Amino acid sequence: MELLEIFGYLAALLIGVVLGLIGGGGSILTVPVFVYLFAINPVTATAYSLFVVGLTALAGALQNMRKGLVDFKTAIVFSIPAFIAVYVTRRFIMPAIPDTILTIGNFMLTKNIAIMVFFAIIMLLASWSMLRNKRPEPEPGTTIVYNYPLIIVEGFVIGILTGLVGAGGGFLIIPALVLLAKLPMKKAVATSLLIIAVKSLIGFIGDIELMELDWNFLILFSFLSIIGIFAGVKLNHLIDGKKLKKAFGWFVFIMAIYILLKEISSLPAG
Repeated sequence: MELLEIFGYLAALLIGVVLGLIGGGGSILTVPVFVYLFAINPVTATAYSLFVVGLTALAGALQNMRKGLVDFKTAIVFSIPAFIAVYVTRRFIMPAIPDTILTIGNFMLTKNIAIMVFFAIIMLLASWSMLRNKRPEPEPGTTIVYNYPLIIVEGFVIGILTGLVGAGGGFLIIPALVLLAKLPMKKAVATSLLIIAVKSLIGFIGDIELMELDWNFLILFSFLSIIGIFAGVKLNHLIDGKKLKKAFGWFVFIMAIYILLKEISSLPAG
């Protein structure tokens, strides 16, 4: 086993730990880990990410269900438009994107580079969300009122983003649950894991018929990530989540800049 692969498997544990500690953000690392540490094609990496993120989030959601923190009605309302969008994106939109998107002279924008650049932009948004750290908290006892039109739009947008880059989108889902469904923060974090699990795993179904998958690798990576999320949930009461989120936000920001520079430098000179 090469050194980079060892770091990749250690990253699987880290992804789970971060998901368990702060309820989102960790899954943003899965695609860069697959692409840069395991040398997996970006399109395949986004598919693998959906599987790993889905299983890991499901493990965390099951833990939160036992604690009574998951709001099932809210999860269903958000999940339906999200999983429809992610399945359509993986099954039809991604295969329809040409391998060479744009050619101008010697400049060539390939599908793989476009995916990684777009992914880096999503990482920048995620890091900004974590560093900003100013999520509104509804008043205790606030009645849940569903803004269905906004929920449907939000669900579709998150589903399309998840389908394109393979990330769970917790940094978008949690604020939406607080603002649109008036959930308390703890319930929003717990419910978001169930939404992430449902839409990611259903989205992954769209890839099964379209590509060959290394199931042994996927199961091992997911197993390590699930161990990480159990550890993260256990550590939740010992570590200051706000400080961790800010530190991780800076890490995601640096990773995003690295990906942008690496992918842009790989473009042919004009």
